Amino acid sequence: MARKETAADAANTGRLKQIALTYKMTRRADKKIGLVLAAVGIVTFGVFLAIGFLIGHPIYLGILGLLLAFLATAIVFGRRAERAAFGQMEGQPGAAAAVLDNIGRGWTTTPAVAMNRNQDVVHRAVGKAGIVLVAEGNPNRVKTLLAAEKRKMNRIVADVPVHDLVVGTGEGQVELKKLRTTMLKLPRVLTGPQVTATNDRLRALGDLMSNMPLPKGPMPKGMRLPKGGPKAR
Repeated sequence: MARKETAADAANTGRLKQIALTYKMTRRADKKIGLVLAAVGIVTFGVFLAIGFLIGHPIYLGILGLLLAFLATAIVFGRRAERAAFGQMEGQPGAAAAVLDNIGRGWTTTPAVAMNRNQDVVHRAVGKAGIVLVAEGNPNRVKTLLAAEKRKMNRIVADVPVHDLVVGTGEGQVELKKLRTTMLKLPRVLTGPQVTATNDRLRALGDLMSNMPLPKGPMPKGMRLPKGGPKAR
């Protein structure tokens, strides 16, 4: 019994530390996060408490207001923390790969299937929507990478639809924070077995990640591929 309590205490402590760390990271990008959370909690609690006095049940409505205030604060905190995280990742090479890595079940992602010396990168995701090529980097340079990768996909899996997205804030591009939502909205045209077959055929191609060590997620700014390294395919 003591072991279970100890494990539970350790888990709770770990969660509290994670929340504190997330708050500190969010506050660096969102200086008003503390005031916003306090305002949300106080206003929500105050509204329900006032209603409680009006209808003659301040205790019940006060307890309900306290619970809902905590819930509202948690929701607002989560959204602002996510926004701050995307803001810090925006523009960093490899940021899209980090998003794709957490896109959810049903997708198989392969980072850096094509890359050049300027850190322009193309990542690949395979799901029921087909093949999605996600490029990040200079909008003009990534067009060449995407075109080459699409030609290769058409040779290997000509019967599977290939979509291409360029991450960025310019016209015709997809913002990093909207990348996951955009991909999940793509029409589903493949069955489960077809997705598996597509992955099997693509797996035989290999990718840059199997030939050179690259950090997972956003790469440090200023990092360059060593001379003689693999070129974009």
